[in-house]
Amino acid sequence: MMRSLYSGVAGLKTHQTKMDVIGNNIANVNTIGFKSSAVTFSDIMYQTTSGASGATETTGGKNAKQIGLGVTTASTKISITSAGAAQSTGQAFDIKLTDSNSTNFFIVNNGSENLFTRAGSFYLDGNGNLAMTSTGYMVMGWQAEETEDAGITIRQDTVSPLRIMQAKNLTSAPEATTEATFSGVIDKNEKNVTSEEGYYRNLSFFDSLGYAYTARFSIKATDTEQGQYTVELSNIYNDQNQDILATYKANGGALSEIFGNDTTATRKYNPTKNFSVESGNIYFTSGGNTYRLDASSVPASIAVPETAGSQTSFTFVNSTDPTDTRQVDLATLFSIDTTNLEPGTLALSAAGQMEYTYDTTNYNLKFNTADGTFSFINSAADNGKVSLNLSNLNDLGNFENVTVDFTKLLNYDNGGSSTVNVEKGDINGVKGIGKKLGTLTSVSVDGAGKIFGSYDNGNTVLLGQIAVAQFSNASGLESLGNSCFKTTLNSGDFDGIGVAVNADGGSMSTGQLEMSNVDLSQEFTDMITTQRGFQANSRIITVSDTMLEELTNLKR
Repeated sequence: MMRSLYSGVAGLKTHQTKMDVIGNNIANVNTIGFKSSAVTFSDIMYQTTSGASGATETTGGKNAKQIGLGVTTASTKISITSAGAAQSTGQAFDIKLTDSNSTNFFIVNNGSENLFTRAGSFYLDGNGNLAMTSTGYMVMGWQAEETEDAGITIRQDTVSPLRIMQAKNLTSAPEATTEATFSGVIDKNEKNVTSEEGYYRNLSFFDSLGYAYTARFSIKATDTEQGQYTVELSNIYNDQNQDILATYKANGGALSEIFGNDTTATRKYNPTKNFSVESGNIYFTSGGNTYRLDASSVPASIAVPETAGSQTSFTFVNSTDPTDTRQVDLATLFSIDTTNLEPGTLALSAAGQMEYTYDTTNYNLKFNTADGTFSFINSAADNGKVSLNLSNLNDLGNFENVTVDFTKLLNYDNGGSSTVNVEKGDINGVKGIGKKLGTLTSVSVDGAGKIFGSYDNGNTVLLGQIAVAQFSNASGLESLGNSCFKTTLNSGDFDGIGVAVNADGGSMSTGQLEMSNVDLSQEFTDMITTQRGFQANSRIITVSDTMLEELTNLKR
C-alpha cells in the first residue's frame, strides 16, 4: 500500500514538471526565435516479488511478479528543428533564417564565448558592430578582403565580429573615367554646326582622385553634302572653372598630344549691325555723313592675345571731308572679345571680314551620305574610337586616358536641331564611367548573408558575410535564456569557422523575424491531459490513505 502512495507522489512530481514546461512554452508564445520543449515520461524500476520460472515436463512456466514504483521525467526535448512563422518588420537588420537540409544558427559572442541563436533581431551599435538588439552580443561572420585577381572577396576563416561602420567602409574609393560615348543626331542645318565656333558639347569626367572635370568639344561642318565634319577639343575645365588645357598649352604642350591632329583653323567675324560692307569696304553713317574704313589704318595682322585688345582702333574717314575722321575700336567694329581667343592672328579680308586664324587640332568625322550612319572618325582604322590622352596632363591632375566612341552618332534631318550627347562610360553606360569619392548611405544583407554597402557615387561594395553554425544534433544544444544556446557533449562541436547559409540551400530573409514555434492548440491540449494526469495521481494518494485508515480501524 505504501508503494501506491510513492507512485502517486512520483506521478504528481512528473506531471508538475510537464506543467512547468507547458507554462514556459505558453509564456514565450511571442518570443522571437523561441523553441518549444516537450516532456516525455518513463516508468521507474520494478520490484520483483516472484521471479519467473521455466516450464517442466508436467507444468508450464510462470512469469515474474513485478510491481512498478511510479513514473519519472525521461527527458525534455527542444523542438529546435521546427521553424516558427515569419513576422515582417521592414527593418534592414531583422533577419530570418530559412533552412533546407540542416538547422542553421546565427553565431554571436558574449565577450567570452560563442553562442548560437535563431533570434535575428540585430542593430549597429555605437562602435559600428552588428549586434543582437536584446543582449548586445556581437554577431560573428567573415571579413571581406581585396585581392589583385578577384577584387573584393570573402575570406572564410575563423569568425570574428562584423564591424560594419569602420573607417575604411565609410567611403568608397573614386575611379577615373576611362570611356565616353557620343550619341545622337547631327543635323547639317543646325546653325551652330555650320557656324565658325561650332556646335559645343561637354563631357563631365573624373580623375583617379574623384575630382570632376569638363571637356568641351566643338563639332563643325566642313562639307555637309559629303557628310564631313570635324571634332575639336577646345577646353578642359576643372571644378574651379580653370581651363587646364590652356595652362598645358601655355607651358609648351602640344594639343595633338591630347586630342586630334595638328591643323590650322580660320574663324570669320562680320562687322556689327551698325556697319555695312559694300565691295569689300566697311561704312557707317553718322550725322548725315558717310564714313569709310581707311584700310591703311589696319595692320596686316594683329597677334592674339599679345597685341589685340579692345583698345585696338581703326580710322574711318568722311567720304566728302578727308579731315573728318572717326576712331572705332576692334570690339565695337567686329564684337570680338580677344580675351577668350586662343593664340593666333587677326587680319582684315578683302570681303570686309575680320579673319581669325589659329592653330588647333581636330579629328575628321565622316558619315555615310546614303543612310546618315556613322562612317569613321579620323580614319577607318580607328574603328570609331579615338583616345583622349589625358595622362599627358598628369602634372595638372591624376588622369587616365579616355577612349571616346563616336559610332552612335547619326547624320539625319531633325528639323534643324542637333541632339548630340556625350556621356561617361561605354555604349551600355556600364564600364569606364568613373566615380567621385563615395559616402556610405545604406547597408543591406542578401540571401547568402553577404553584407553590402551602398554609396552615393553609385558603388555597391561587399563589406562582410554573416556566417551560420550547423550541428549534427541541434536538439542537444543547451538553452541559456535570451534566445541563445550553447554546445553540449551531445550536440556536436562548433569548429570556429561556420558555414555559408546557402551552402545547403538555406537563405536569409531581411525585414523579417522568426517567431516562436509554440503551437497553442497543442499546448492547451497537453495542459488538459496534464491536469487530468495530476488529478488522477492525487486520487491514488487519497484512495491509498483511505485504505490505510481502514487498516488502522481494525484495532478498534
